[in-house]
Amino acid sequence: MALSEKTREMALEIVSRYPQSRSALLPMLHLVQAEEGYVTAEGVEMCSDVLGITKAEVGAVATFYTMYKRRPTGEHLVSVCTNTLCGFLGGDAIYQALSDYLGVGHDQTTADGTITLEHAECLAACDYAPVVTVNYEFFDQQTVQSATELVAALQEGAKPAPTRGGRLTSFRDAELELAGFGDRDVLREKLESHDVLESTLRGVALAQERNEVAPQADFDTAIPPVPPKEEAKS
Repeated sequence: MALSEKTREMALEIVSRYPQSRSALLPMLHLVQAEEGYVTAEGVEMCSDVLGITKAEVGAVATFYTMYKRRPTGEHLVSVCTNTLCGFLGGDAIYQALSDYLGVGHDQTTADGTITLEHAECLAACDYAPVVTVNYEFFDQQTVQSATELVAALQEGAKPAPTRGGRLTSFRDAELELAGFGDRDVLREKLESHDVLESTLRGVALAQERNEVAPQADFDTAIPPVPPKEEAKS
């Protein structure tokens, strides 16, 4: 199915934000997902036409980044961090419990279309491990029970409040935000939210309490000298 004319107009608006048109490709792919739920062949073709690049170039980008989906995504994208720290502290158990509860595996969607489950390599929140995100909003320090209750609430149509950040929206609404559009009130709320990052700043606080400072770098010894280039033999 062809993308709507409104989406094409929004794509052109995205292009106008950048000095080089091809720089608009990443947000344009989010825009495609906002309408289609994933990167469709029609979406690749639109990006190619608007940006004047080949479909192969668009496809190379769309298949490189895991945030771009190659099959239809549910109303909510539930990502479970299974990288080293999160996995060790319970992420692996959480992912397996959710997979069993929902009856789907990685990058699969429940029969009712509400949830797509994936395990993520890193969600950049090790200080709040184990972490789960829903449409890229954080639910910190999860357990098997809390994560199961979270997805059950999503299936019932609820939108639980994330641990930090703004209110929860659908996957397609989140993609619209990532494309640079979306509900202005929701975006303002996210920008104005002030999260208390005590765990993140704990090391700094301890250093201040103990009057500890980082040693100064000795650049004379820390950086080895560059050997002189050999002169070319005639």
